[in-house]
Amino acid sequence: QVSLVESGGRFVQAGGSLRLTCVLSGRTLRTYNMAWFRQAPGKERQFVAVIVRSGETTYYANSVKGRFTISRDNVKNTVYLQMNNLKPEDTAVYYCAADDGPLVHVRSSEYSSWGQGTQVTVSS
Repeated sequence: QVSLVESGGRFVQAGGSLRLTCVLSGRTLRTYNMAWFRQAPGKERQFVAVIVRSGETTYYANSVKGRFTISRDNVKNTVYLQMNNLKPEDTAVYYCAADDGPLVHVRSSEYSSWGQGTQVTVSS
């Protein structure tokens, strides 16, 4: 059984930075492509970023490209999301997700394991 636990979300002013952390337990992180999604109140869960098993390739949603960076440490079984120049529209619950399939996905339905989420609130 895989468990994902996110942390690092908090209240921050617009223009500020946060680093979210997702720790995977139960299996080795190297087994999975890892992604971050977010969900704002009343909206659907939205893809943010994904990183492949090796860490060599990443993809980002256009809305966060150039501001957010996804990374991973397979030794520490940890995935990170560095968020810079935060905007009020980044306010959401942020979730990490794991997929052990061969392809890289941006749809939430393709991910079988999820964390409980961490709240990020950006004020203007």
